[in-house]
Amino acid sequence: MMAKKKILVVEDNMLNREMLKNILFPEYEILEAENGQEALSILQAQEGDISLILLDIVMPIMNGYAFLSRIKADDACSLIPVVVTTQSSSEEDEVEALAHGATDFVSKPYRPEIIRHRIAGLIHLRETAAIVNQLRYDQLTGAYSKEYFYQQVKDTFVEAPEKEYDIVCSNVENFKLVNDVFGTQAGDCLLKGIVKICKEFAGGKGICGRIGADQFACMIEHGFNYTNDLFANIICRINDLSCAKNVGLKWGIYAVEDTAVPIEQMCDRALLAAHSIKGRYDQHFAVYDDAMREELLWEQTITNEMTTALSSEQFEVYLQPKYRLQDGVLAGAEALVRWNHPKQGFLSPTTFIPLFEKNGFITKLDQFVWDKTCAVLRQWDNKGYPPLSVSVNVSRADIYNADLTNILLKTVQKYGLGVSRLPLEITESAYTENPSQIIEAVESLKKLGFLIEMDDFGSGYSSLNMLNQLSLDILKLDMQFIRSETTKPKSQGILRHIMAIAGTMGLRVVAEGVETKEQLERLCEIGCDYGQGYYFAKPMPCEAFETLMRGPIDLI
Repeated sequence: MMAKKKILVVEDNMLNREMLKNILFPEYEILEAENGQEALSILQAQEGDISLILLDIVMPIMNGYAFLSRIKADDACSLIPVVVTTQSSSEEDEVEALAHGATDFVSKPYRPEIIRHRIAGLIHLRETAAIVNQLRYDQLTGAYSKEYFYQQVKDTFVEAPEKEYDIVCSNVENFKLVNDVFGTQAGDCLLKGIVKICKEFAGGKGICGRIGADQFACMIEHGFNYTNDLFANIICRINDLSCAKNVGLKWGIYAVEDTAVPIEQMCDRALLAAHSIKGRYDQHFAVYDDAMREELLWEQTITNEMTTALSSEQFEVYLQPKYRLQDGVLAGAEALVRWNHPKQGFLSPTTFIPLFEKNGFITKLDQFVWDKTCAVLRQWDNKGYPPLSVSVNVSRADIYNADLTNILLKTVQKYGLGVSRLPLEITESAYTENPSQIIEAVESLKKLGFLIEMDDFGSGYSSLNMLNQLSLDILKLDMQFIRSETTKPKSQGILRHIMAIAGTMGLRVVAEGVETKEQLERLCEIGCDYGQGYYFAKPMPCEAFETLMRGPIDLI
């Protein structure tokens, strides 16, 4: 059985209230208030469940006009139809009531049939309007709904074809985290605050809509001056909201050149632009262009193929030799990965490694490399080759895997190897992002006997600080750092000092990216332990590496 619709009778005369109750009962549930102040309390308690208000004008404490002014200023109550009831039937009184926001006007004494029909008609109109309103507006934020926003943009193009417009879309980063940590109420508050600020941004020259759970779109006239500072200021305003906690947003801008393009596609392109700067903390907006589209389509193609590529062993492990600089003896290698695509041939790691780091697939690829490397080491041992070690990369995404130590330990045990045969290279940038997580992971791995290399040492600003906090075995000097330092006079630069610090701490040093004889001579002069780079050898298939395992080469 459907619940009865509620009507609030606001009337100071008890006899008049009883008369209205008798007229409207039993079709409606009647709530009563003796004055405007009491009626406001009832409205607040009912939270939008009132279908209509019958209001007397002359009342104590708060009269009908004051009550009308209050509820029309309240978004939650402003749409409730209000029928004014009064003894006077003058045109002035009726105009006054309607001017204050009344929906209709009836005079006393009451005529039951007329009142019942008017009330039924007004409630029906209100419910119809509410349905239309739900289709047009997002109920949480008050912005246009997705479909209505698209329609309004399309209509604007037709009405003003001579004007040019931009579609500006925003996307909240890690919005799910806000809901999970601070609750949905905080999330709802944040979304409403964002819409309010977006509407102010669009001003009188644009419209705003909510096109996704945490995605918003504005259409504004072309020619607006977009700057990083502008969007940084908007982010600051959003984070000043009481419900905001270090919220990050990215904006994408699509300049409308062809109004025949579907509006949804325009928004998708603006969101693609926003997505292209995800994780870049110094950039808040990006403008869409066709080059970006091609790049993102390429990324999508790679993403769609990566799982199949792994299962069909399109990825191959290549090894780059490391040599002991003291005597030129082959001392080990670094395992690298190459993608031998069935149609496009070998793909450069720079085209897929950053993408895999971004989408999380890098953890599966790393585990594949770890396993293949251990398998190769086992084969060499079986053939009687010297027991070399081969270092492997541990990506920053791997560090967040609580089962990392078990995975690595089981991998080396699977092939009957000692853990020292698989040194672990962790890039310096990973240390700066989450030091406590890195320190904990490194300590666990060290307890198991793994050797830890800090990769890309010298590429950032916290290298020396991290030396103090981490238990390391090897420093691997960054390629660009080597190039820069070896071009400086011997009396300048910090390479010599780094070698002294490493020696004091008992750390071995590997120089990567060695490309010239001059670089090699400088590294030998300052006592660097190992070298790796194109001067010695490029990365090669595992089979080719075996030919280098028979003795030293002449390096100098």
